[in-house]
Amino acid sequence: MLRSVAVAIAAMACISAGTAADVKTADDSPLVMSLYSPSVQPAVNLSPATDGLSAPAVGAKPRWIVSVPQPGMAVYLPPRDRRTGAAVVICPGGGYAGLSIDPEGHEVAKWLTSQGIAGIVLEYRLPNAAQHGDVWPLDDAQRAIRLVRSHAGQWGIDPKRVGIMGFSAGGHVAACTGTHCDNGTPRAQDPIERESSRPNFMVLVYPVITMTNETACHRGCRNYLLGATPDPKLEAFYSAELQVTAQTPPAFIVQARDDVVKVQNSILFADAMKKAGAPFDLELYDKGGHGFGLGTHGGEVATWPTRWLDWMKRQSLLPSGHAALIATK
Repeated sequence: MLRSVAVAIAAMACISAGTAADVKTADDSPLVMSLYSPSVQPAVNLSPATDGLSAPAVGAKPRWIVSVPQPGMAVYLPPRDRRTGAAVVICPGGGYAGLSIDPEGHEVAKWLTSQGIAGIVLEYRLPNAAQHGDVWPLDDAQRAIRLVRSHAGQWGIDPKRVGIMGFSAGGHVAACTGTHCDNGTPRAQDPIERESSRPNFMVLVYPVITMTNETACHRGCRNYLLGATPDPKLEAFYSAELQVTAQTPPAFIVQARDDVVKVQNSILFADAMKKAGAPFDLELYDKGGHGFGLGTHGGEVATWPTRWLDWMKRQSLLPSGHAALIATK
């Protein structure tokens, strides 16, 4: 008990000194950071039912978060001797009604660190469809990319290797972040806003993509995000396949053909990337369904994490000699 208290005190002392990136708790927990304030605290001080940012999660693990009053991120850093310089902001899915925070968040981040990649779990605010198109999820994802870049030196991250990964509705957040980004505001009073919000790569896993294509659109996500009678301009804005340009970051796209989210979502985005001349890789599997995460339950979808690592090397986002060190299982 005394040792835990000492760790917490030492952690807070380092945080106030500006070295929060080096703080690790006794059980190697992540750092928890609010998106819109400079406070950072070690997760050792937090209740098991919550990470200190969201409202208490519903049920036992895997946890399902239904309210995020204070958006933030949990930062998992790999050991110093394994760092590749790459980092990934992870957007869990949940249909814009909640966040599947463990299998599509923390478990992914822990696996990433085993590969020498920093994993940052984003808890983004859930939209209020009654207000017809809150941009909260997109705002929060853009802010997370900027925050990671602002801490790149402290965390051993290459600011040119900061990507975003999203699952299901989180894949929609990730795709929108890659297609609605900027280089930062050089004269912004907040130094974080001076950083670019453009991810260097996207990883879209069984993503929701379109809001306008009635054949492919996931209506539940659209209703939660934009309401039952959405503004056509917002539908187009949030149809990621309509926003692709030659400057869109490279994308690695994964989906199973038997997914309840129509596989045409991934195909639409891949076709748009091809038309724009933007690099992409589309991995389609016959079986896998929806929500397979890292593919830890087996089947052909279990190969996608290794295929993604190979793609990262081909894109020069990981060292050519990098090898998968630990299986996803």
